[in-house]
Amino acid sequence: MTRPYPDPFTTPDPQAVADSRIMDFARHAGVDGTDYAGLHRWSVTDLEGFWGAVWDYFDVDADTPYEQVLVEERMPGARWFPGATLNYTHHALRNLTDDAVAVIALDETGAGHEVTGGRLRAQVASVAAALRDLGVGTGDRVVGYLPNTPHAIVAFLAAASLGAVWSVCGQDYAPEAAADRFAQLEPTVLIAADGYLFNGTTHDRRDATLELAGALPTLKATLLVDHVGLPWPSPPYPSHVVPWEEAATRTEQLACTPVPFDHPLWVVFSSGTTGLPKGIVHGHGGVLLEHLKTLGLHSDLGPGDRLLWYTTTHWMMWNLVVSTLLTGATTCTYDGSPAPLAKPDVLWELAANHRVTVFGTSPQYLLGMAKYGIDPSAHELSSIRVVGCTGSALPASAYPWVRRHVGEHVLLASTSGGTDVVSGFAGSAPNTPVWAGELSAPHLGVALAAYDAEGRPVVDQVGELVVTRPMPSMPLYFWNDPDGTRYRDAYFSSHPGVWRHGDWITVTGHGSVIVHGRSDSTLNRNGVRLGSADIHDVVERLPEITEALVIGAEEPEGGYWMPLFVVLAADATLDDPLREKIEEAIRTGASPRHVPDEILEVPGIPHTRTGKKLEVPVKRLLQGAAVEQVVNPAAVDAPELIGHFARLGAARRGRAM
Repeated sequence: MTRPYPDPFTTPDPQAVADSRIMDFARHAGVDGTDYAGLHRWSVTDLEGFWGAVWDYFDVDADTPYEQVLVEERMPGARWFPGATLNYTHHALRNLTDDAVAVIALDETGAGHEVTGGRLRAQVASVAAALRDLGVGTGDRVVGYLPNTPHAIVAFLAAASLGAVWSVCGQDYAPEAAADRFAQLEPTVLIAADGYLFNGTTHDRRDATLELAGALPTLKATLLVDHVGLPWPSPPYPSHVVPWEEAATRTEQLACTPVPFDHPLWVVFSSGTTGLPKGIVHGHGGVLLEHLKTLGLHSDLGPGDRLLWYTTTHWMMWNLVVSTLLTGATTCTYDGSPAPLAKPDVLWELAANHRVTVFGTSPQYLLGMAKYGIDPSAHELSSIRVVGCTGSALPASAYPWVRRHVGEHVLLASTSGGTDVVSGFAGSAPNTPVWAGELSAPHLGVALAAYDAEGRPVVDQVGELVVTRPMPSMPLYFWNDPDGTRYRDAYFSSHPGVWRHGDWITVTGHGSVIVHGRSDSTLNRNGVRLGSADIHDVVERLPEITEALVIGAEEPEGGYWMPLFVVLAADATLDDPLREKIEEAIRTGASPRHVPDEILEVPGIPHTRTGKKLEVPVKRLLQGAAVEQVVNPAAVDAPELIGHFARLGAARRGRAM
């Protein structure tokens, strides 16, 4: 693959490095912070020294001290900080002064209101007391059917303060899809909103809430949130009903329950596109340390900073958005479309109006802004220090656009991680160079490598993303997996004792990481492995193409079919000249091997509800698998597209016959 920018796109500003928290941390730990590679090497060779230093630097406030940083260093099964008891909620609220802004609630109209630290603490204490009165205690489950608003943050912190286990999904999930997740947990309380905003429309979710409550037989109560102003009717709910205003306006003192370091904090779910979603359980202490490291050191967040990261409540980025509070910084919630038709640049407007310092989004958003000629610099964006980007690999072509339209001073921090560890594996930091199209380096504490087919680490070659030493935020276990079989099979079946994440990456000679796509959807033409992301990157730069998806499908008679599906811009036509233009772009921007067998127009590309392209399910549909065998339509953003690809596969098999 040709690298369009072989030299660093940006290098660290010496003054910014000197003033950064990661440099201050390095001084605290007695390590040279100007050399990120050396700092990272120490962080993964001396796990006890590194994570003990994170604990001390961020002044973790344990009710009982830990006996040792790490015992039984193995994967799975590593034991971190045994003996320590603490509570996530205590740490989220302890740095907030009563008058300082803790949360800013934003929506797609451009409106916003501020929640002070004192008000947030009072609401958490009130809702916690209400939950306790409803019978919620340590280990019970509280679930949210909520948009990304302060209600979700308050509900989560209240549940966690009691030692209860939290889980949440957005209201664009149908009730049956939400029940697929929540019913596994046998929750005690459901907290749901009347609706949410999206692209100029208020979506009424009152009936959906009633249906969801009926699918959760263990509920003792449902808390009803008045968010968009729709009056709640009085149907026969299957459980006791409490208005949110009643639960959130009591006068109470917050008392956080100390729990063991590895006590469950939340359950996040896999996408559920190919079966019942897997419940991934993370602990109070592991999340606390991992998020302090990621947000406090890599994103350089602290008091006075403000983070706005577009997310929904069912994406793991929501969990990181909440954890902004751990650093003493202000976090922003956002209800609505990232680019509503009435005001497609509203996120930049809000970032300017509220002096956001860390702005987070996806590659698709940045590419869409560029393609449709939206100029963020129409707004005063000088406060933005970092533009974070995750969800998929950020193409190199986006980097110059961000420099021109957001600011030359901005650190463009492309990051890759996962719901599995509810954090990042690789990204940037104030003291790392940035190469366009690459992630600057593995994150601190992440012993990342690329493995070849024989399980050997390779450099400047494509390999499997693996992690060779444990991280505190690796899952405690999967829900309803008592002997750990599903957990071990998910990550440790290929290389015992080594975490296999399922991505193809290249670790470069200068220490950066290039993500090529999911290894379970790798293209393998004539024995040569190709990353789908390398093709998507090239094709989606073309103004005629809105989105692309390439699939490599093995055929029964031994052939291999590699079609490229494209969604066209409004004024484009897929004629021979455009096909030739696409092929030439791939040939020169990737390689001749990447040129597809066919280029086909489709009305859209299906994604998970967190925005990932459904590469493997589409491949299996094209190979003849039945829809019900490969994908759960309720977990797809546009279920009607599944039938389109199934018909394409049937038509092709008919021609072959």
